[in-house]
Amino acid sequence: MAEAADDGVRPGRGYLPVADHGLIGDLRSVALVGTDGTIDWYCCPSFDAPSVFAAILDAERGGCFELAATGAARTKQFYFPDTNVLITRFFTEDGVGEVQDFMPVGTGRVETARHRLIRRVLCVRGTVPFRARVAPRFDYGARPHTLRLTGDTALFASDGLSLSLTSTAPLAADGEDVRSEFKLAEGESAVFALDEVGGEVAPRRCASREAEEQFAATVAYWRRWLSSSRYRGRWREMVHRSALTLKLLTYAPTGAIVAAPTTSLPERLGGERNWDYRYVWVRDAAFCVYALLRLGFSEEAEAFMDFVTRHISPGDCKSAGPLQIMYGIDGRTDLPERELTHLEGHFGSAPVRVGNAAADQLQLDIYGALIDSIYLYDKWAKPISSDQWDDVCALVDWVCAHWDQPDEGIWETRGGRRSFLYSRLMCWVAIERAIRMAHRRGLPADLNHWRASRDTIYRRIMDRGWSAARGAFVQHEDGDVLDAAVLMMPLSKFIAPTDPKWLSTLDALTRDLVSDSLVYRYDPQASPDGLRGEEGTFSICSFWYVEALVHAGRLDEARLAFEKMLTYANHLGLYAEEIGQTGEQQGNFPQAFTHLALISAAFNLDRALG
Repeated sequence: MAEAADDGVRPGRGYLPVADHGLIGDLRSVALVGTDGTIDWYCCPSFDAPSVFAAILDAERGGCFELAATGAARTKQFYFPDTNVLITRFFTEDGVGEVQDFMPVGTGRVETARHRLIRRVLCVRGTVPFRARVAPRFDYGARPHTLRLTGDTALFASDGLSLSLTSTAPLAADGEDVRSEFKLAEGESAVFALDEVGGEVAPRRCASREAEEQFAATVAYWRRWLSSSRYRGRWREMVHRSALTLKLLTYAPTGAIVAAPTTSLPERLGGERNWDYRYVWVRDAAFCVYALLRLGFSEEAEAFMDFVTRHISPGDCKSAGPLQIMYGIDGRTDLPERELTHLEGHFGSAPVRVGNAAADQLQLDIYGALIDSIYLYDKWAKPISSDQWDDVCALVDWVCAHWDQPDEGIWETRGGRRSFLYSRLMCWVAIERAIRMAHRRGLPADLNHWRASRDTIYRRIMDRGWSAARGAFVQHEDGDVLDAAVLMMPLSKFIAPTDPKWLSTLDALTRDLVSDSLVYRYDPQASPDGLRGEEGTFSICSFWYVEALVHAGRLDEARLAFEKMLTYANHLGLYAEEIGQTGEQQGNFPQAFTHLALISAAFNLDRALG
């Protein structure tokens, strides 16, 4: 649980650190709720829609939904057990109150169209005065709105989107915003419900009884979903929190899985490494399928395979290859990047970007990630169709013809293309897994050609990816820069985890890139990536490091590194993309990549420990 003083004024010109947030969602969008009870990130009606609340990116112009005890209070935050219902507690001089935040997961046609955010306020001991302020700022704070207040209902209307706020507490207009002040005695409650309205979804009150029913239904939904997990290992609580987080990052209408639900949270305060992650990275989503299949969640894997079949087809064929590295949650391919210059950025870290220009990059590793996930789905969930196999064959044939091109690589460098080892490795994975599928199922394939290409890639990596001077496999051909991505070599079964060359590489990575179990991707000074500034350690690499230690038989080191990594999670067990110098979370939050790597590391470490 998080605990923090709250005197009604946020530090740092109105910002909470990234880690001081919890996540709620309805499988279409999410909201970030600070430990002080403020919602300062919410996009409606979908992950990639313009924000309504974005105070996390601009405390003055972004918009927020404040709800907290009046005056000084200590706060603690936790999840209702085995759910994505978030509870923020306020400890005051005269009593204890709490806010229960959740977004009902719709089932029917109209309910699916209704995007609702409910905040239940309860006094559990003594008496507690509360204050609320609802200040939406539509279209990333760029579009004006009007307010119409009628009794217990406030309508915030702007071009393209309108929101209705209903409350059992008194509401008062404050310019274009709404405020409320009320006091609750022990056992009393109040409800605030924020709905998208328009079309077939009309404004609707949310009385205390209905809020209670929707609370119970939401709790039941998440517990029913989590009950399918097969994980019974040592780190069950952290693994299940990661699984619940990955599920929140799923866009139910299409089966898409976003890399993260936020944009432009900086990889380093004051730096320019600020990106929009609210899209489907083929790599990230494919690895998510692996993690969810490991735990027994085959429905999510099937939904993503449907997304792949509908939207990620070899027929796309653009100059960068038959696949883009990322897609919109609806499958769209046009993701133009632009800067929102009217927003100052998190703690003043500009620029704020929406869209992502990396969509046009060539990243050869995505073919291995995708085909490996198809292979695992075919093996653990259900056999792929003949049409899907035809698509796999087309992709593998393309990989056989193009694997030796320079590309931007897994880390999406903007400093020019290179012959990255990781890209070669995952091209090998793409062909090798397809060969396995063909053998196991007796499927037609040009196996002689595939085998020849696979073996050529293997020899190329061994000959030109190995640096005798460093005693290690390196970032790109004929270089000497170390890169944590090579940790995937034994994990992908390319090399034996006890091979002398690999053990030497593991030792070199430990010396140069590991700090207290935390792993840097690479040294930007030694390998310029086209961007200014430094970055933190990459948490996915830290969990890959744990797995590499496991496979090398160094279980004591692996367990210690894993336990240390758990201490870097936030109070709810959530991780951003990176960890800073003093242990702070950096980058977009929470990051799917990090949580899927945690699941995989926990699974394999637990199995090795017996």
